[in-house]
Amino acid sequence: MPLVEARNLSKVFSLGESVLGGPAKGEVRAVDDVSLNIETGETLGLVGESGSGKSTLGRLILRLIEPTSGSILYQGRDLRTANHAAMRTLRRDMQIIFQDPFGSLDPRMRVGDVISEPLIIHERLNPSARHARVEGLLNAVGLDPSALRRFPHEFSGGQRQRIGIARALALRPKFIVADEPVSALDVSVGAQIVNLMAQLQREFSLTYLFISHSLPVVRYLATRIAVMYRGKIVEIGTTEQIAQRPRHAYTKSLLEATPEVLA
Repeated sequence: MPLVEARNLSKVFSLGESVLGGPAKGEVRAVDDVSLNIETGETLGLVGESGSGKSTLGRLILRLIEPTSGSILYQGRDLRTANHAAMRTLRRDMQIIFQDPFGSLDPRMRVGDVISEPLIIHERLNPSARHARVEGLLNAVGLDPSALRRFPHEFSGGQRQRIGIARALALRPKFIVADEPVSALDVSVGAQIVNLMAQLQREFSLTYLFISHSLPVVRYLATRIAVMYRGKIVEIGTTEQIAQRPRHAYTKSLLEATPEVLA
């Protein structure tokens, strides 16, 4: 059984009301009848240009956005039928790493409080146990425990993304959606974050949906790659097959735009 499965998943957004307050001007089908499986322990890379629906699909799978139609299954359970209490429990297993390390952390909270927040909400740990857990998470992402008492603005972009990763790991999830986690970072720092994520996947037995517009980044980390174009999955296959024997014209155009993938 796949860990995560999307079946005929769609999301339609209505465009705004007319100037005179009339009905919506139209709609955008951001995700259009998408079906895919993510197996336990794998990294499924999701690639496509900006506006292709990648981030929307990631949020639909986590039920951060409600789908218009279709099903989302986690360990065989349909998340669309889960009530609020059930989803609260399931949130422990499913987390997200956001694209923007500058905007995803509350600037008024110290780093220790940022990482502790999910533990306070979901786990009954005494303060010393919680402190030890947070220190261990900082160590796992390569940050010194002294970071606990500092604020996010005191850190570089790469360090902030490490803090975001530590927060995502706090509840020991099984599945993480990584929504373009290195696109806001320079190349060398982004490479360090990708290497860190590969290391953490082994240490914490994680399953990733890794969203990116960069085929070279996805190729390095992913087990399989799904290519998304205008809300649809147009091709899915092993990393080798997508990189070496693409079938869809859009996949070929992505490869041509990033020739280093072919090396």
